[in-house]
Amino acid sequence: MIDSFKTIRTPASARITRKRSRFLAFLLPVASIEEIMEAINGLRKEHHDAVHVCSAYRLHANPEPQAGSDDDGEPSESAGGPMLQQLERAELLDVLAAVVRHFGGVKLGVGGLVRAYGDAVMAAIEAAAIVRRRLLSHIDVSYPPTLTSAVMRTIHQFGAEIERIEYDALAQAVVAVPPSRLAEFVGAMQEATGGQATVEVRA
Repeated sequence: MIDSFKTIRTPASARITRKRSRFLAFLLPVASIEEIMEAINGLRKEHHDAVHVCSAYRLHANPEPQAGSDDDGEPSESAGGPMLQQLERAELLDVLAAVVRHFGGVKLGVGGLVRAYGDAVMAAIEAAAIVRRRLLSHIDVSYPPTLTSAVMRTIHQFGAEIERIEYDALAQAVVAVPPSRLAEFVGAMQEATGGQATVEVRA
């Protein structure tokens, strides 16, 4: 389970030419398959005169990233596969790579296509603002106010973030911890409070 991953801050693009064929590469931040399909359809409409709109994506998911690619009529594994490899090499997640090809009249062959699609995505990655996004698990902790010291000690021990805390008959705290330490944190909180704290992990 990862606590952070690399992604792009904003959309990026690049353009290369190979034997008069133009390859327009786009990198877009995405969070779901629905967003991916919407973005690809938008590119098809915008570039309706293009021969191919090939794509590859990687989405953050547990335990493994969700990934896919589409050659969109190009020879098998000559477009989407090399594009996906570039996303993997850059370790990017929650990113869609799409390459719009305008055919220039000269065939490139499978090897030429592999290099062209891969190079186009590489150029877009080089132009992108890459950032690291932290992941946090959010936890609701309810406990008798008399146990505040034990609760706070455990929170600080794990370097957790207190997002909100309210005191009433029971104290209510919303705490954020890295996913990799979630199970350990829950166990430590139960031990520190003698099982008197109610700990619920938000979905």
